[in-house]
Amino acid sequence: MITKRIIPCLDVRDGRVVKGTNFQGLRDVDSPVELGRRYSDEGADELVFYDITASAEGRGLFTDILREVASTIFIPLTVGGGISSLADFERVLQAGADKVSVNSGALRDPGLIEAAAKRYGDQCVVLSVDAKRVDGQYRVFAKGGREDTGRDALAWIRYGVDHGAGEIVLNSIDTDGVRQGFDLEMLRAVSELVDVPVVASGGAGGIEDFAVLFETLPRVDAGLAASIFHFGQVSIPELKQALAARGIPMRLGDFASREERV
Repeated sequence: MITKRIIPCLDVRDGRVVKGTNFQGLRDVDSPVELGRRYSDEGADELVFYDITASAEGRGLFTDILREVASTIFIPLTVGGGISSLADFERVLQAGADKVSVNSGALRDPGLIEAAAKRYGDQCVVLSVDAKRVDGQYRVFAKGGREDTGRDALAWIRYGVDHGAGEIVLNSIDTDGVRQGFDLEMLRAVSELVDVPVVASGGAGGIEDFAVLFETLPRVDAGLAASIFHFGQVSIPELKQALAARGIPMRLGDFASREERV
């Protein structure tokens, strides 16, 4: 049975990890390098690094910090923020990313998804979708949740997968940072729509939320969270052991230090 993945997320602004609620009210958390190292050592299955203001500020992702994070971890790294061209893909892959997450850039140029998939392979292209309910529709938002695109989220996700996206990260703006559980309704709609891995993001408040996610929606492949890990409400080993005890397949074991793996 394929194990479910636990993925901590680093939302990075000006070189620091930040976190807010419903994509608003960002506050400083810690160094992305220190957090990345901690999560890698604790046994996270992957790490996501988002430069959350790159698109809104019209600039490329900061690769100096990314290189430092990538050099300290030994788990797959997905990177996003300001990805608008194949040159951006190349830049972050050379800086140490394993997968590249596209969001606003793909909304501006949908052909980027297919072009990147053809050059780097479907497994490298992650379509990140920030979605929110508007007038009874799941609507796609851009620029870090600041701009309503008017696009139907399900139609956009279907387009992305049809054109080469190998994974979907669904960020529910409605539940982001609220810690009241993942957006099961939205996730169900997406996981039943596509046959690529779906990562749930937004709303985790504790172990029970992950358990409910995987038990209710077995087609969802991974749970992504930030606040509960950053602020110590739940540790990754504790979470994985609790989920495994409930019969949810997890990758468990002792995780070697960086020195032991070199």
